[in-house]
Amino acid sequence: MKRLILFRHGKSDWNARFPDDHSRPLTERGSKAARQMGKLLAVSSQVPRLIISSTAVRARSTVELAMEAGQWTAELQFSDVLYASSPARVLAFLHQLPDAEEEVMLVGHEPTWSGLVYGFSGARVRVPTAAMVAMQFPGEHWQDLHFDSGELIWLLQPKFFKTLFAQEPSVY
Repeated sequence: MKRLILFRHGKSDWNARFPDDHSRPLTERGSKAARQMGKLLAVSSQVPRLIISSTAVRARSTVELAMEAGQWTAELQFSDVLYASSPARVLAFLHQLPDAEEEVMLVGHEPTWSGLVYGFSGARVRVPTAAMVAMQFPGEHWQDLHFDSGELIWLLQPKFFKTLFAQEPSVY
């Protein structure tokens, strides 16, 4: 079995000064949610060994904050393929992953993540900011992944876990 976790970047700051969409930063709320999700995944023992993030500032910041907060020891890589992408392009990217990796996390954007969930599992979901979605696939090779071959395992949204982090001021 192969397992894929999709992690959407935290809430981004449309009011900040940034030269282009790729450079858009996180809001305070987005940073906090990224840290909370990092802790949540760590205490759930769900952190994969390999994480690949979009190169966009908001995605990079999200995964770096999550890794720090959750003390993840995973390998972190970055790929331009995950920025302004499409489900078909991400599927082709997944086909190139090393088969030795049973579980991988991709950090990226909407509407691609919701499109992937629908394409792989038929589930119509909207992946909110800082949410994580896990899917599993039969087979031993990433090359075997195709649309309609996955099963949605879970969808975690930070707003449902804010009471776990009550010691931190809420921004929800």
